[in-house]
Amino acid sequence: MFTFHRGRKILGISLSILLINMAAIMERADENLLPAVYKEVSEAFNAGPSDLGYLTFIRNFVQGLSSPLAGILVINHARPTVLAMGTLCWALSTAAVGASQHFLQAAFWRAVNGFGLAIVIPALQSFIADSYKDGVRGTGFGLLNFIGNLGGIGGGVLATVMAGQQYWGIQGWRFAFFMMASLSLLIGLLVFLFVVDPRKTIGVNRDTSENFERDELIEKGNSYESSIWTESWTATKAVMKVKTFQIIVLQGIVGSLPWTAMVFFTMWFELIGFSHNKTAALLSVFAVGCSLGSLLGGLIADRMSHIYPHSGRIMCAQFSAVMGIPFSWFLLRVIPQSVSSYFTFAVTLFMMGLTISWNGTAVNAPIFAEVVPVKHRTMIYAYDRAFEGSFSSFAAPLVGILSEQMFGYDSKSIDPIKGSAREASALSKGLLSMMAIPFGLCCLFYTPLYRYFRQDRENARVAGSKTLEIM
Repeated sequence: MFTFHRGRKILGISLSILLINMAAIMERADENLLPAVYKEVSEAFNAGPSDLGYLTFIRNFVQGLSSPLAGILVINHARPTVLAMGTLCWALSTAAVGASQHFLQAAFWRAVNGFGLAIVIPALQSFIADSYKDGVRGTGFGLLNFIGNLGGIGGGVLATVMAGQQYWGIQGWRFAFFMMASLSLLIGLLVFLFVVDPRKTIGVNRDTSENFERDELIEKGNSYESSIWTESWTATKAVMKVKTFQIIVLQGIVGSLPWTAMVFFTMWFELIGFSHNKTAALLSVFAVGCSLGSLLGGLIADRMSHIYPHSGRIMCAQFSAVMGIPFSWFLLRVIPQSVSSYFTFAVTLFMMGLTISWNGTAVNAPIFAEVVPVKHRTMIYAYDRAFEGSFSSFAAPLVGILSEQMFGYDSKSIDPIKGSAREASALSKGLLSMMAIPFGLCCLFYTPLYRYFRQDRENARVAGSKTLEIM
């Protein structure tokens, strides 16, 4: 019924790529919803920073543990189907969080939300990896992240602006959750109906060995149920043995800590005394900086990979990681924590986002696509999310614990309108602890790639050649 529509293009852009980017927009918007309304959720459930941190922790932890499921599902199902399943799961759980009346209810549905995202994100990444060639893959991932971040901006701004209002007798922050869930369901349905898995496309911008591996993957997935687990175990062993994967996961465990800690930025700015609208504007500036930085980093890393094929991306990664140290210190401790510093905060956030956002899209994701055979790409992205997501999930509650136990944060002394300079300072110290040090370690942990990346990439190419010879 939908055969005619599936291959079509809109304004020269593949409908599949367009809808995949729409899914990325909704995924990022969903991620940003809760942090944008931390203050209102804190009041609704009488929860402090550590409790709010646990809401982020439980979603990220479940997401990390469940991520390998994406690799298993993709073996026997088309990625559009897998994406639609994950989108349905996260959309329903998002609506349920908005309807929750108790903290434990919200915590349970946040866990379900993590499960849905665990299925979606690796499938999205491998879809993009298969849709672009090696030399422009950084740009492809950068574009996906750029467009996805627009959704993050929309989700965060929408929730922050709506938070203090009421709509048809429903609290604004709850209404934002319901609205986002409805839009996610719509996008999930469109992905299921119209997106074509690139591994089913033969002969378009792909060499013969990659086409064979895709066909082999589909044949194995359609044989019998036990082959799913055999293929999953084979893929898992193959991925785990890759030194480049081990190194990137190690840096990712510490490198993702600052990004998880940043969920407290909204609460921090409101404690300083900024209004909902000004806080939303500041976070939008940061998100725009990160979006442009991802795209810029992708373009620069692609260019560097042409000049220095075995080290160009690694140099870009270390530059981006090390820039997080001075920017975190300047943002959190040097700029006076006052509403009069609005312009300084805005410029700093933009420049910070522009320089610290390269690693995932410009470096890690493209490198992963080059060090394993095509049929193992979803699995490598899934296990990367499993390790990084599980460990980085501890950052949010740690920020809350440090702020409360070490730096004296007291949620009872906060003015609901004016905030609290003392609590803002305590929270900023907790944030700095979970940002500057991990950024430095992240830069250091990339160093072994100078030795192993070239070797692992050659091994993957040899494995592809041998598969072609066997055929």
